[in-house]
Amino acid sequence: MRKVLFLLGVLIFFPIVFAMGQERLKLTLSRTIELANDSSLDAFRAQNMYLAGYWEYRTYKANRLPSLTLNLTPAQYYRDITRRYDSQQDLDIYRTQQSFYASGNLSVQQNFDLTGGTFYLQSELGYMRNFGGNAMTQFTSVPLKLGYSQSLVGYNQFKWEKRIEPLKYERVKKEFIYNVEQVSEQATSYFFNLAMAQAEYDLAKENLVSSDTLYRIGEERYKIAAISQADLLTLELDLVNARNALQTKASSLKRAMFSLASFLNLDQNTYIELDLPTRPKDIFVPIEQALEWAKKNNPQLLQLKQDILEAQQTVDRTKKESRFNVSIDASIGFNQVANRIGEAYKHPLQQDLVAVSVSVPLVDWGVRKGKYNMARNNLNVVEISSKKDEISIEEEVIMTVNDFQIQQQLMKSAEEALDLSIMAYNETKQRFIIGKADISSLTLALNRQQQAQQNYISALQDYWQNYYKIRRLTLFDFATGISLSERFDYNGGYLVK
Repeated sequence: MRKVLFLLGVLIFFPIVFAMGQERLKLTLSRTIELANDSSLDAFRAQNMYLAGYWEYRTYKANRLPSLTLNLTPAQYYRDITRRYDSQQDLDIYRTQQSFYASGNLSVQQNFDLTGGTFYLQSELGYMRNFGGNAMTQFTSVPLKLGYSQSLVGYNQFKWEKRIEPLKYERVKKEFIYNVEQVSEQATSYFFNLAMAQAEYDLAKENLVSSDTLYRIGEERYKIAAISQADLLTLELDLVNARNALQTKASSLKRAMFSLASFLNLDQNTYIELDLPTRPKDIFVPIEQALEWAKKNNPQLLQLKQDILEAQQTVDRTKKESRFNVSIDASIGFNQVANRIGEAYKHPLQQDLVAVSVSVPLVDWGVRKGKYNMARNNLNVVEISSKKDEISIEEEVIMTVNDFQIQQQLMKSAEEALDLSIMAYNETKQRFIIGKADISSLTLALNRQQQAQQNYISALQDYWQNYYKIRRLTLFDFATGISLSERFDYNGGYLVK
């Protein structure tokens, strides 16, 4: 019996020994979710994925603005023996050539989305110095040249970027919020896994204390022949099983605590105490409204729209690349050449350029046609797959909303069942002590209490899991009536909520 009491004391005070010298942290569900979205590796990954998409969109917007480019050739020295024609001797001869060259070009470009062309404005200055018997210095200038170039019947990349890039960035923003809600779901799961492990450990500890007390009472009653030896052995077996169960639950508690600490990026030896949320208020979620917000906000549906647009873009590009192409480059400006730099800008002469190029595929053995047919068939596949995925997402929204509504009713029943099971067990235990209840009734009452406790925590977990899943699928908080996409923005390099 002393050995039993010793083991009982060790197991009962296991959490105290386990927590000594460790940092203690008390968490509510909301605080756990806050820490997960602030410190977890999953949250860090979601934030960086968003920032990558943000800078990609910034690059697209920058490409729509005028660009200013300075091209320089500060020095180019050339010395070689080259073949030249001598008109006096009427023959080719080799001569030594030595020269120095430098140039600079300042160019402004502006892409034009509507036509897919590019306007450009340029200014150039060149310097050349020849050495040897015919030494000479010259400056050439283009003070100003305005031009425009584009493909007349070809693929307009700018038009498609204007349709796809804003949609892609909108998807990236909402995908970030989607991932944040997914982290909240994961945090909820880890929280209630620990809550269940803690509840099961507490129940096992209470069961061990109760089993020991009942065994002691059984021994006294056996001495006066109030119970049979079989009943006493049953009580002893219950005590052994309770001790083994407590050891198992203690290990499970430690493992669940370690998992939550790791997910929150905390010290893995942190001792965590949980404060379970009370029964939440009822929230009515209309299915039609949930579907409406899902179609508007769900990044998976936005991804489907993006996939279709990109497939259409590929069809358009392959179609236009399979036929002839005509491009034009026209410019008007001024230029001049002189021996001095100042004179190179005096009395400039008009410079005009009009270039038309035509590319006609004659024989390619069906390569272009094959690419176009592949792109068109791929578009059909993408459209069918997108429709199928859209139906699946809508079904998931409907089923999750239905489960959430049912779960709210189960939550009330689980809470009521827990209260009744506690009262029933306490009453049965008192009746057993005074000899008015048998062991079977006591064991049954205890099992019912433990099951009711587990059902209550499971009901809480299912409620909050479904709540955050609805938020993730719709990016809408039906508890406050606020769209989650309105709560996040990028400001000064930081994501703010």
